[in-house]
Amino acid sequence: MRIVSGRLRGRNISSPGGRNTRPTSDQTRESIFNILGHADWAMPVEGGRVADIFAGSGALGLEAISRGAEFCLFVETEPKARASIRQNIEKMDLFGCTRLHRQDATKLRVAPGNLRGQFTHVFMDPPYNKGLWRPVLFRLLQQGLISTDSVIILEVGAKEELEIKGFECLDERVWGAAKVVFLRPRAA
Repeated sequence: MRIVSGRLRGRNISSPGGRNTRPTSDQTRESIFNILGHADWAMPVEGGRVADIFAGSGALGLEAISRGAEFCLFVETEPKARASIRQNIEKMDLFGCTRLHRQDATKLRVAPGNLRGQFTHVFMDPPYNKGLWRPVLFRLLQQGLISTDSVIILEVGAKEELEIKGFECLDERVWGAAKVVFLRPRAA
């Protein structure tokens, strides 16, 4: 796996071995960022504050940093995945613009000192068919970590049925076994 575009383009991304992590392919990442770069409903990634939740290798957050995001919070509990993210951050010298949380994403809590404002983009790639994205979306709203301008990029299984209350679906794409849904919180 490599960074697809931006200032870190072509840099290798370390990913954990085994079956616990399912990295988003280079092609899917490129497609996601092309959509974000051209959709009139998406805030620019450049200058954005990004969260990569269920981060795995951190490929989505690293891609966002490469494309100009000013900050990325990686959330991951699996030890091998966290080690890969740490290795990628070190290898690419991204200490000042990243933070890595070892925390259950469904119980996400971000202390004010760890936040640089609401997230503009939230990437979520939870294990398929377990509905783990539901409590995470609730926590993001409950803690004021996202605004009605924020875009949530949720990757689920291609055949997963989604009923997402409080959010509007901006776009939906299927690539192989993955369905990527672009969401925004509804105004209260």
